[in-house]
Amino acid sequence: MVLVSDQEYLGSRPGPDPDDIPDLIRRLRERKLRHKQRHIVHRAGVVMLGVLLVLAGIVMSGPGVPGPGIATILVGLGLLALEFERAERLLERAIVWGERAAARAERTTTGQRVAAGVVGVLALGGFVAAAILWDIPLVPVL
Repeated sequence: MVLVSDQEYLGSRPGPDPDDIPDLIRRLRERKLRHKQRHIVHRAGVVMLGVLLVLAGIVMSGPGVPGPGIATILVGLGLLALEFERAERLLERAIVWGERAAARAERTTTGQRVAAGVVGVLALGGFVAAAILWDIPLVPVL
């Protein structure tokens, strides 16, 4: 088994400092090394499941279709990342983007949170008022 350091993995392509690599990405790389040692039938099954999950997530992300589409796509990408470099890079970008969004959300002030809440309540009130005035059904009728 060949172990690749984070520095060798990142190579010359631009990216985060090896010390700043999120723990999820580091664990994904370790799991990928273990996955490469599995039987080819197991690996093919993982790829098929990953493709099915990504496709199901795309369908669930469509308008009018209920379900956690984005989360399903990320789970499928996690499985595909065990086999394919492109899927791994996409998943890494999603993880880094999610961590940045979480950090930005933590830095919001109380005033920003109150303003967002007020805007949300006003939008909901506007929708309810429009539904009453224009006789829009709040529950879809089959």
